[in-house]
Amino acid sequence: MGEITDTVETVESISTAYTIDAGDHEIKYEVIDNVIHPDEFKKIKEFILNSNFPWNFTPTVTNEEQNLPTIASYYFTHQFWSGFNTGQQTQIFAPILNRLECKALMRVKGNLYPSTETIVHHDNHIDYEFSHRGAILYINTNNGLTILEDSIEIESIENRLLLFDASRPHRSTTCTDEKCRVNVNFNFF
Repeated sequence: MGEITDTVETVESISTAYTIDAGDHEIKYEVIDNVIHPDEFKKIKEFILNSNFPWNFTPTVTNEEQNLPTIASYYFTHQFWSGFNTGQQTQIFAPILNRLECKALMRVKGNLYPSTETIVHHDNHIDYEFSHRGAILYINTNNGLTILEDSIEIESIENRLLLFDASRPHRSTTCTDEKCRVNVNFNFF
């Protein structure tokens, strides 16, 4: 997985930072398990996985040219925060936002990927073309992955937070062992 550069344990969480030599650059990322108190996480999970939660159909995951099975070619999203357009429900993420210590928030977006018979890898993408930070909060545990720069696989474990450079290539996958794979993506400075 790479060189572990720092590990911090508290009663609530375990944070491990990694630095990997990728030849022409270093890949730095951090994984924080049990990122927020279980009661705070339960509120977020129950809010998002509620049958009345408003998900929006998105007809392509990364690009229209990728040849995917129909069930893996779309997903559902929810924009909690985009630029100056914010929803009231953004406040539910206060414990995460406090943990991120972000100076400026660009976007908070929920993602729901339907399960597939086999794990499908979506194409690489970058969130924005300029330097910024990204974080992914995993809402449910499943066998889907986030893959950083085609080499680093991060498992989807509920109440886990991945911090990474979202201006570098990364990709998502579907899952096979749950009805869906759900996470929340944060882009910030």
